[in-house]
Amino acid sequence: MRIGNIDFVGYPLFLAPMEDVTDPSFRYMCKQFGADMVYTEFVSSDGLIRDAGKSMLKLKISEEERPVGVQIYGHLMEPMIEAAKIAAQVKPDVIDINFGCPVKKIANRGAGSGMMKEPDKMVEMTRRIVDSVKIPVTVKTRLGWDENSLIICELAERLQDAGIAALTIHGRTRSQLYKGEADWTLIGKVKNNSRMKIPVIGNGDINSPEIAKQRFDNYGIDAIMIGRSTYGCPWIFRNIRHYLEKGELLPEPDVNERVQIAKTHFIKSIEVKGEKVGVLEMRRHLSSYFKGLPDFKETRLKLVTENNPDTVLRLLDYVKERWGN
Repeated sequence: MRIGNIDFVGYPLFLAPMEDVTDPSFRYMCKQFGADMVYTEFVSSDGLIRDAGKSMLKLKISEEERPVGVQIYGHLMEPMIEAAKIAAQVKPDVIDINFGCPVKKIANRGAGSGMMKEPDKMVEMTRRIVDSVKIPVTVKTRLGWDENSLIICELAERLQDAGIAALTIHGRTRSQLYKGEADWTLIGKVKNNSRMKIPVIGNGDINSPEIAKQRFDNYGIDAIMIGRSTYGCPWIFRNIRHYLEKGELLPEPDVNERVQIAKTHFIKSIEVKGEKVGVLEMRRHLSSYFKGLPDFKETRLKLVTENNPDTVLRLLDYVKERWGN
């Protein structure tokens, strides 16, 4: 599979862009466990144009995480074109357009999956963004706005004609949000359309090695993109790849390994964002790394309230001593 000048071999596994999750430190962790491609959190076109601090920080990428994509979203034509140009200045490997986010405050403004209501505008915006930058442009979208408007098959052809280098499809409508099961039948239909020449990447409910293999085998997709299942579990890429290549299931990391992973992630977060923000934004991850441990409530509370990095590291050592092997 090829996107722009990037060649992917075997079974490519991508990290989905997720707000407040796929920051540089988490992208780093997923790369360490074998993610072939990672994406930034989605970046507001309005924020980039206003030079807003939070939006500009999301453009911070490093060489060690390549190939990496910057994902932008917005509902206005000219700001989106300008945002793509700004994003291109940090030289990501791709610029991805978010036509899939179902969050109410975004979709109801006509951005994200709200664009599914205006496919003509979606296609025109895509074409103009493709024409405005020299970096490959990709799109992530959904099946349609609701079950009465499943437009993805025709839309995929039109987006391809607009010049995108790859298409990621989440197997739900906007109305479903993240409820119910993702429907991969239409993803497979798009992939197996003889007119489609660009890579088609499937997304939705990839939460185990067995399901990943089933998606590749049954639908012929070029790659899979994994989102929510990576949260607190960046090693899912390692486990899936091992199963795809060897046919064997790896055991889940024990507490000792999880502590080491959490430490590495924690230290990287501070390195990237500084002590105060790095500690604060790691809290959501630290509790997730140790889901299921018995009698962990009190320790979890300490992990997500402590501000001193050295104390957090000592708490992680305690987790290893108390629950490790």
